[in-house]
Amino acid sequence: MRHFVKFSLGFVILYAACLGFNVPEASAQETQGFEGTLTVRLDPDSREKTPVADVSIGASLDGQEVGTSTSDEDGNFTIAVDEPGTYTITIDTETLPDGITLRDRANAGRTLDLLPGQTKKVAFPLLSDTTAGSETADFLGKVARLTVDGIRFGLILAMCSIGLSLVYGTTRLVNFAHGELVTIGAVAALALDGPLPFLAAAALAILITATAAAANEVGLWKPLRKRGTGLIGMLVISIGLSLLIRHLVLFAIGGDRQTYSRFTSQTGFDVGPLILTWRQVISAAICIVTLVGVAYFINNTKFGKAMRAVADNRDLAESSGIDVNRIISYVWIGGGLLAGLGGVLLGLDQQVRWDMGWELLLLIFAAVVLGGLGTSYGALLGSLVVGVFIQLSTLIIPPEVKNVGALLVLIVILLLRPQGILGRAERIG
Repeated sequence: MRHFVKFSLGFVILYAACLGFNVPEASAQETQGFEGTLTVRLDPDSREKTPVADVSIGASLDGQEVGTSTSDEDGNFTIAVDEPGTYTITIDTETLPDGITLRDRANAGRTLDLLPGQTKKVAFPLLSDTTAGSETADFLGKVARLTVDGIRFGLILAMCSIGLSLVYGTTRLVNFAHGELVTIGAVAALALDGPLPFLAAAALAILITATAAAANEVGLWKPLRKRGTGLIGMLVISIGLSLLIRHLVLFAIGGDRQTYSRFTSQTGFDVGPLILTWRQVISAAICIVTLVGVAYFINNTKFGKAMRAVADNRDLAESSGIDVNRIISYVWIGGGLLAGLGGVLLGLDQQVRWDMGWELLLLIFAAVVLGGLGTSYGALLGSLVVGVFIQLSTLIIPPEVKNVGALLVLIVILLLRPQGILGRAERIG
């Protein structure tokens, strides 16, 4: 009980320090709403784009149309709205000029969350008959775009998954509160973005998440291990801890989706059939560099070798002079750093929500189990498989149920290889 009280007080102090900064609100603007530019490439031998005029775009809220706009001679359109909310922006494909279609013909609408005073960019990629080629080329372009989106999401998922996998490998704890570490990273960055430059806010948010993970280990899990608490009991405790943290975050920031104040919109650029933003490119690069660094650290440093020894055989590692408890503490800190970074990048890629970590947790478990429990490389490979399969599954199923596809591929692979892709088979009995 004494250790639990210490843990509770430490977490409350940490959380209060994070919430000491108010979540920044968007600065007041003359208008709030949506804007964008319609352009299309007409010459297959040139990258130059031509504006598309006289195309109708509408905005609806709760099924009621609240505004319309027509693109001008430069292809620009603006729709002003009176209140924040979740809007559906739809392009009227019948007003497109002859020979020009949507690149994604099945998706003429965009669902976007608008914050108070915010003007959000809306993109409708267009395709010309002179550059579209055949239906096959159009389909292959969509496959390429979904694959890249899946790889980007898989890299972020890997950042969040490796910590859970390493903790399981060294302690055999299935931590249902790991998703809340992702949420803490995103929410802390949101709270500090404004009072601090975003890079400083992100760095401090990652450190806050690592501190929260260390507090978990020192104040709760380590004392429970010393008392001989069973793994089932610790699993149930992790579920309760997840509920506690999640609803504290809900109380602190509310149930609305929020966006980092400096990243409300970015203009995309074309790379072949792909439309990317620098934010997406930099985010993917950060993930790749970090994951390569983690792989090098695990394989080529003294601590990494000690961590692998603890994961392979804890008793043998302890008898050979390795401080097992210190290794486990460092694993928790490292897992917290990765989860915090994953939360910040997920908030950049999507939006910050009070339950974003909980929604991601099932996919994290799928990635870890698919790759092989307790292996960092397995978590990376499983995350990439899950990310790509989720995005590609939208070719045949509605996007709203795309996560189901990841669970189906998990079931199929585990039926063929129960230990996961990179896991090791173990003798039972």
